[in-house]
Amino acid sequence: MRQVKSIVCLGLLFLFLGIATSPALGDEDKNQANWDRLKQLSAGQEIQVVQNGANSSRSNFRSVTDEAIVVSTAAGEQTIARQSILRVSSKSKGHRMRNALIGAGVGAGAGAGIGAAIAGCTSGCYGFTRGNVTGAVSAVGGIVGAIVGAVIPTGGWHVIYRAR
Repeated sequence: MRQVKSIVCLGLLFLFLGIATSPALGDEDKNQANWDRLKQLSAGQEIQVVQNGANSSRSNFRSVTDEAIVVSTAAGEQTIARQSILRVSSKSKGHRMRNALIGAGVGAGAGAGIGAAIAGCTSGCYGFTRGNVTGAVSAVGGIVGAIVGAVIPTGGWHVIYRAR
């Protein structure tokens, strides 16, 4: 038994060391996106450019070269030199409908379980059959789950390029 505890503790130690050192040993490009990734953006996509001096602006992407990025702002098209850019982020699409459907499924399943447990008190509760109680609680759980799923924020800004 003592040997098993030692093996488990040693395994957990290696697991935590692996987790702690993985960013340091990983590929640098994972943490710092490179300029070539800007070529994957499509024209008109909303981006955020942070320049030297912490000037930040939201604009629409137009094109990119090896030396600069071209964006469209309210004032017109603007070319920003690569040397002056600290970070470029793109806004990803939200998934509210998907999250609402997942939430509805989870909520309905949880509601069915809770409804079955509640209805299990007797053959019927307050004149309702076991199936009616389970179905009603399942429907309420599905509605609540769909609302929670739709409210959870998704998408957001993701760094495409970060100056090294």
